[in-house]
Amino acid sequence: MALRHEVALGARLGLMRALLGGVALAGDPLARVVSGASRRDPYAQYAKMRGVTRSRVGALTVGSHALVASVLRDRRFGVRTTDLSGPEPVAHSPLPGAVEVGPTFLELDPPDHTRLRRLAQPAFGAGKIAGYRESVTATTHRLLDAALAKPEFDLIADFAVPLPIAVISDLLGLPPGDDGSFLRYGRALGASLDGVRSLSDARNLREATTALETLFQGLIPERERSPGPDVISTLVGALGRGELTERELITTCELLLIAGFETTSNLIGNAVHTFAAHPAEWAALRADPALAGRAVDEVLRYQSPVQLTQRFPHEPVELAGRRIRPDSMVICLIGGANRDPEVFTDPDRFTLSRENAGEHLSFSAGIHYCLGAPLARLEGEVALTALAERLPELRPRGRARWRRTVVIRGLTRYRLAPA
Repeated sequence: MALRHEVALGARLGLMRALLGGVALAGDPLARVVSGASRRDPYAQYAKMRGVTRSRVGALTVGSHALVASVLRDRRFGVRTTDLSGPEPVAHSPLPGAVEVGPTFLELDPPDHTRLRRLAQPAFGAGKIAGYRESVTATTHRLLDAALAKPEFDLIADFAVPLPIAVISDLLGLPPGDDGSFLRYGRALGASLDGVRSLSDARNLREATTALETLFQGLIPERERSPGPDVISTLVGALGRGELTERELITTCELLLIAGFETTSNLIGNAVHTFAAHPAEWAALRADPALAGRAVDEVLRYQSPVQLTQRFPHEPVELAGRRIRPDSMVICLIGGANRDPEVFTDPDRFTLSRENAGEHLSFSAGIHYCLGAPLARLEGEVALTALAERLPELRPRGRARWRRTVVIRGLTRYRLAPA
C-alpha cells in the first residue's frame, strides 16, 4: 500500500512539474521563476512583475518595493486563509509514516503568532545579541583556522554552515551534534518552502521532520528535570505554565534551529561569491573593516537568501488600483523589491558605497519581520570581517553550485584556495 501511494504521488508531482514547465515555456514570468527556468538569474523576470500582475499559475504577484513593503506591513493580510484551511504547514510530507506537524509561528496569524513569538523573543534582544559577539568571533576563527590549513576548502561545508549551526545550537542548548545531519534537515525543510515537488523531496522531508521530532521530544523531559539558561529551557518553562502546547514547543524549536542557520549560511555564501565577482569591493572591505555592516546589507539587498513569500488578504483589498478578493494568494517578490530602481539607484550594481542598502526587505517587514535578524547581522559582520582579514584574495576553485530551490537562494558548494 505504501509503495502504491509513493508511485501515485510521484506520478502526480511529475505531472505538476510538466504543466508548470509548459507555462514557463510560454513565457509566464512567475512560472519561469518557480519552475527554475530562470534560477541562475531571476532578476530579469522580477523586473517584468513590478506592479500587481496575475500569473497563469493562478497567483497574483507584487514586485515593487512599495507594494511588497505595503503588503507585508498590512494587517489585512495574513499568512493563512481566513478559514485556516490553508496553506498546509511547509514541513508536511504527504508520504505514509510522516510525523504529524503543525505550523510554526511564521505560518500563523495573530493571536497565536503574537503569543509564540513573544515567548522566543527574549533570546534575540539587543542585550543578548551583544553578548554573543565574543563567542561568535571565537567560533569564526576556530573554523577558519581549520579551513585555511587545507590546500583548498569548501566555504559552505567548512565555514558558512558550521558557524551558524554552532551559534544557534549553543543558544538553544543543544548537545553536540552532527553538522552534516542538521545541514541535510535544513536543506529538506528549506526546499519544502517551494512545495513538495518530487518523491525525493517528500522522502527527505519525512526524514528531517522525524529526526527533529525525536530530538526535541527527548530534550523536553531533560529540561524539565534540569533547566538551564537556554531557549529550550525557557520554552519548557512556558509549557509547564500552560502558555503553549508541546506541539507548539517542538515546532518553535525546529523553526529556531533551521531558520537560525539557514539564512546566515546562505548570507555568508552569497556574500563571498558576490565579492569574488567584484574584487574592487573586496579590496574596499579589506581596507576598511568598518564597512562590514554595510556589506551585509548590500549582500542582503543584491542576493537575498529569501527571494519571495506569500500572503492572503482577509478582506477585499485594493492594490495599485486593482481589487483583490479575500483569500487570493499574493506572492511578494522580495528579490525584485530589493532591486527596484525607484528605491535603489543602479540596482543591479553591487557596491559598498550604497547609502540606503539597509532599506532592503530581505528580513521581511511588519509583524513577521525576522526574529533572528540581529543575530544574522552579527554573524555576517563577524564572518566578513574575519574573511577579509584572513583571505586577501578570493580565489575560487571550480564552479559554484547553487541550490535547486526558488524561495531560498544560496550555494551548496563553493571551493576556495587560501591566499
